[in-house]
Amino acid sequence: MEKNTMIKVTNRSAHLVGYKVPELSVNRQFSRRETKEISFDELEKLSFLPGGKRMLREYLVVKDPEALEALGLKVEPEYFYSKDDVIRILKEGTLDEFLDCLDFAPDGVLDMIKDYAVSLPLDNMSKRDAIQKKLGFNVTKAIEIRNTKFDGGDEVKESTTQTTRRAAAPVVESGRRTAAPKYKVTSIQEQ
Repeated sequence: MEKNTMIKVTNRSAHLVGYKVPELSVNRQFSRRETKEISFDELEKLSFLPGGKRMLREYLVVKDPEALEALGLKVEPEYFYSKDDVIRILKEGTLDEFLDCLDFAPDGVLDMIKDYAVSLPLDNMSKRDAIQKKLGFNVTKAIEIRNTKFDGGDEVKESTTQTTRRAAAPVVESGRRTAAPKYKVTSIQEQ
């Protein structure tokens, strides 16, 4: 593959992803779900850095299968899942298809599954249980929390008990912030 070939790369995770390639003086950051065109040369140099291949495999999506092969990245079909694919598998996919997705999908796809399971919301209890077992994420509880916030559950209620002071407040006689000296001047002698 040509070094200057431009390839679309997308951050599919739910958080900011960034990397530095010192060789090229590149410091790149991807916002949530952001897509950029990156040269193959930059991707190749990133893949040589510690954690670079993991970043390309788990959090960023390289949209070109030929580039993935040239980078030596072996990926499962779930690697290419988009937002629409995740929504489809949540709503209409079989339980086996969904379990395979949970087992083989990269972290970025798993983040999307959690997001859409709550925002849709996911009605299938078997799939909710599978998410709980595989990812340790309680979809039912997250939906309850979200619904409580939207129903005004986060409003502060006024206290019915009245609080009283335990110590008396200091008495301030004048508008001064500091008190006058506590001694009395009796005479002034001139010399």
